[in-house]
Amino acid sequence: MTTNEQIVTGERADILDLLSKHRYFLGYTAQGLSDEQANTRSTVSALTVGGLIKHVTALERKWAEFAQAGGGDDVPAEVEFTPEMIAEWESQFRLTETETLVGVLAEYEKVAAATDDLVRTLDLDQTYELPAAPWQPPGVFWSVRRVLLHIAAETAQHAGHADIIRESIDGQKSMG
Repeated sequence: MTTNEQIVTGERADILDLLSKHRYFLGYTAQGLSDEQANTRSTVSALTVGGLIKHVTALERKWAEFAQAGGGDDVPAEVEFTPEMIAEWESQFRLTETETLVGVLAEYEKVAAATDDLVRTLDLDQTYELPAAPWQPPGVFWSVRRVLLHIAAETAQHAGHADIIRESIDGQKSMG
């Protein structure tokens, strides 16, 4: 039996269900959109449906890597964000000229499948120290469980953002 075929119960099944539910809503929000619509800023926010999916993919990948081995890049307390750093950060919230909605959705599915495998296999009690950052005190440790729940929370939050953006584009709602 492969990892993907294992029967998962209890807490792991709950985490997989939570992730699946919020991923579904995020993906559903994009159904039927063209690339142009997926990259449309339909509110005063700079966010787009395609950009949110791209961002959630990146954050899920990064947190999944952290859940496997800890680590990450420290952010100095006195960091000066250069225009290049800001541009790189902002680029993850929109589709570039070479990206398509189909492409970012496919990448999201790939990253989600890899995270699901981690839910099935990692020690949920394993803890790692978060990288140093000005927005948190030093010495903060998160368990793999907390990392996975954080991924679910981020996905849910951004699915809600995407729903508002989608409704502003064409009136379509994915939630409520």
